[in-house]
Amino acid sequence: MSEKNEVLAANEAFYRAFAAADLGAMDAMIARAHPVAIIHPGWPAISGRASVMETWRMIFAEGPQETRPVNPEVYLCGDSAFVIVYEGMGGVFLVATNIFVREDGEWRLAHHQAGPIPSPSPDAPLM
Repeated sequence: MSEKNEVLAANEAFYRAFAAADLGAMDAMIARAHPVAIIHPGWPAISGRASVMETWRMIFAEGPQETRPVNPEVYLCGDSAFVIVYEGMGGVFLVATNIFVREDGEWRLAHHQAGPIPSPSPDAPLM
């Protein structure tokens, strides 16, 4: 599998864990040896693995999430990569950046940030 496809697979696994509210799967996705941060829509920036996992515990307490990735674009940077992707959540779309780092041969999430977009157009290619 190409590196780009490996990152896409990691991105898909992240969104499967997110949609299923699967804390164990999310824990497996989050980097352990690198700094970790997250910015959920409307939340302050959160850093540190324990704090990031606590945000997922709080979100997942509400149960499964209606979210799906749309039109992910992968950018490789050696042992790191980032994905810019639309997130479909019901009839609303956000745009997100997911930063992955390679740890022990696996791509793990180091940063996730999502925010609203003024006029959702997830079918259009990213600029």
